[in-house]
Amino acid sequence: MPWLGYFAKMAWVDRFILLDTVQYKKNEWQNRNRIKTATGWQWLTVPVAFSFPETINQVTIINSQKWQRAQQQSMVTNYRRAPYFDQVMAWLAPLFSQQWQTLAELNIFLVKALANFLGITTPIHVASELGPFPENPDQRLIGMVRHFGGNRYLAGAGGHGYMNLDTWSEAGIEVEFQDYRHPTYPQLFGPFEPNLSVLDLIFNCGPDSLNIVRSAS
Repeated sequence: MPWLGYFAKMAWVDRFILLDTVQYKKNEWQNRNRIKTATGWQWLTVPVAFSFPETINQVTIINSQKWQRAQQQSMVTNYRRAPYFDQVMAWLAPLFSQQWQTLAELNIFLVKALANFLGITTPIHVASELGPFPENPDQRLIGMVRHFGGNRYLAGAGGHGYMNLDTWSEAGIEVEFQDYRHPTYPQLFGPFEPNLSVLDLIFNCGPDSLNIVRSAS
């Protein structure tokens, strides 16, 4: 359940690709994100089993840890007074009622469902369903852009640290970097806390959430 900037990028582009074929990274964002509580932010984590160097679509979920029950209780505890609590919890019912076997399966469902909830209509694709691409990180992304006949790639701000822009220039593809300036919105529990899961936004702002996401253009 990514942060607001993730969905801002999705709303701005012509096509969005979920990159499930790269190496899973422990203690990052693929299996967890943060919500706000009365005592500060808190992780919502999906327990996983993996062996290096498995890709994201090879990582399995440890369902014996009853993580769905724990996450549901965390949402009830911390958002039951939010304006759109009932609406969002009803929408989240499949998250709690289905048993998910792999992390990619769960994340693909959640990202698509969140995009739909927000009202984002950008087509969403899954890398593993598009065919093989080069292993080199830059060439892999270039291959995906070319797969759809694209000539421009919108990178996250962190792309400055690992992308070889000469390679992109040689491929004839323009690279733009996202500069997302986090908006503020009504929250529970005191001073505003940025960079949480988009879940915090939709509990508090419901149908106005996409306008808020886009307001940081």
